Amino acid sequence: MRKFYFLPAALLVGMVACNNADNKAGSTDTTATAAKDTMSMAKPDSSQAVTPLPPVPAGAKVYFKNLKDGQTVKSPVKIEMGVDGMKLDTAGAIVAGTGHHHLLMDAGDSIPAGQVVPKDSTHLHFGKAQSTAEVTLSPGKHVLTLQFADGIHRSYGSQLATTINVTVK
Repeated sequence: MRKFYFLPAALLVGMVACNNADNKAGSTDTTATAAKDTMSMAKPDSSQAVTPLPPVPAGAKVYFKNLKDGQTVKSPVKIEMGVDGMKLDTAGAIVAGTGHHHLLMDAGDSIPAGQVVPKDSTHLHFGKAQSTAEVTLSPGKHVLTLQFADGIHRSYGSQLATTINVTVK
């Protein structure tokens, strides 16, 4: 009978010992962590100050380097992302004149300025300052939007977004 009391107690102790939610040093997914932290910052209380969205320099733009609107492609699709007038940087700190790419797949033309880019299967984050990606798309027509955002994934809006349509064979 003692075995039945010992097993749940041992499992409970093991779960508590292994639960180290505050230790982010072992996490390699800074995008998810920053986005999660940003979500809590979206509605600050009066004791929290949120840094305003940095301004977009005149002439800054994002673009697909290797894809054109209306192009027919094969899956997986290689995507090369470009930005002019801004510096590509990793997610985390909010630094004026910097940001990173997000790819919206069949998810609209842009995210409103200041809104955090969602992270799901149709909103891909490139918070490690990646400028290339390979995505698998089903055959048919797709709308791809390149969206630039600040260090905490807040969109720079339509000013730093571009949308193309592609057809996958």
